[in-house]
Amino acid sequence: MVSRNKFIFLLVVAALLAILSLSLQFLHLIPSTPLKDERQSSKSRKRIIPILYTEPPGINPIYEAYAYCNIPNKTEHGVEGHSPPDFKLLSVQVVIRHGDRYPLYSIPKTNRPAIDCSLIPSRNPSHPQLATFIKHMSKPTKVNMDNVLSSLPRFPSHFVCEMGELTQTGIVQHLQNGKLLRHTYIEKHKLIPDNWNKQHLYVESTGKSRTLQSGLALLFGLLPEFDWQKVHFRHQWSTIFCASNCDCPMRNHYLEEEQRRQYNFRVKNNLLEQTYVDMARIIGIPTRQLRAANPIDSLLCHFCHNITFPCTQAGCISLEHFTVIKSHQLDDEKDRQEKMVYYKYSLLAIHPLLNQTVTRMQKFAENQNNEVFALYSAHDVTIAPLLNALGLPEARFPRFAARIVFELWRGPRDKKRLYIRILYNGDDVTFHTTFCRKHNRHSGQPLCPLQNFVNFVKKDMFAIFNSTNYYDACHRRVF
Repeated sequence: MVSRNKFIFLLVVAALLAILSLSLQFLHLIPSTPLKDERQSSKSRKRIIPILYTEPPGINPIYEAYAYCNIPNKTEHGVEGHSPPDFKLLSVQVVIRHGDRYPLYSIPKTNRPAIDCSLIPSRNPSHPQLATFIKHMSKPTKVNMDNVLSSLPRFPSHFVCEMGELTQTGIVQHLQNGKLLRHTYIEKHKLIPDNWNKQHLYVESTGKSRTLQSGLALLFGLLPEFDWQKVHFRHQWSTIFCASNCDCPMRNHYLEEEQRRQYNFRVKNNLLEQTYVDMARIIGIPTRQLRAANPIDSLLCHFCHNITFPCTQAGCISLEHFTVIKSHQLDDEKDRQEKMVYYKYSLLAIHPLLNQTVTRMQKFAENQNNEVFALYSAHDVTIAPLLNALGLPEARFPRFAARIVFELWRGPRDKKRLYIRILYNGDDVTFHTTFCRKHNRHSGQPLCPLQNFVNFVKKDMFAIFNSTNYYDACHRRVF
């Protein structure tokens, strides 16, 4: 009887594994786009075999890593542009993280991930607009960009990726973002008129090629006809987009406190330390040097591109090593939410950007500008504090090509009644935000009143600092 039960159990497990394996292949969760010489030697190359967990999504570190990679697929959709009947969409502002990139750090004494950053439409992942994007960006056309941006390449082109360079996956991710937004905002809502000009758009990017190229890809997918002369690309020197309002001593204070919290939390994790010691032994470097190299950045690139983790004569960095580090990241996020230090940093760091967002909405409603679409091409260090400041810390660390959308709506009867929707990666998170969590969406106002957002940005977000304005919160020391 025991043997028979064991046999039946093994059959069930084998069936489940087969179904999950087919599902992963169908959803293209494990794509591989190696270099030419890698493809030739693929038979002798080790492959990453994902560990199968039974924990629900949001807990499994491997699941979270796949979500972070954001592998392009044809089934993605969002609910941008959805509203009750007779509401009119007035304007849209989008903040994006750049797409998939090559690591910023390398693990000492190991081979860097072999990835081709040139764009080849016939190589996966691809996009129907990729070939025309390459052709358009290759034209020697005079561009309307601030000086810092005009000196950057318009698309990635190195056969061997440079550090931090956008990959083909990153371009495809934002071509897809643009296509999704185009279907809703251009084809359905006619947000941008046929005779549009540069007054209808506001585009801002940091001075990195990966953010500029991500913004170009999204706009190319969005606009009915991409015209260099109609788009002005503005340079933002700050990764938190604070522009001329960056003087905030208390923001720096909370950032230092957050860094101390991270350090104290890390040194308590004995399993993490043992993992670093073992990885350092394999590589042949001191543990301190390995930690300084931020190995998770490089390992995520290996993971997302399905490339074998580094090996030496002493052994290989394994998926188990990777899982321990990724699990610590998830635990650190939970501790960060409980301690609230990062939340205070986020409020002060992101206020200038939120204030600009609110001001643009108010001016548009008062017919003082024509900017119906604004795009900020940014980084994870922009998106993460923005999510926290809005009261959405459970949104996890921003994936590649993450997008936050602010929509301005007008009600059907009273034209003075304005409303806001906030979406994260296509999901409506408006009623999860701090300022609209308590709003009764089943009342006469099914959308969140814009005034709630205005009150939050202009005053309420400073209450935690016992202040009523940004300057006072930035300069008042809290003991």
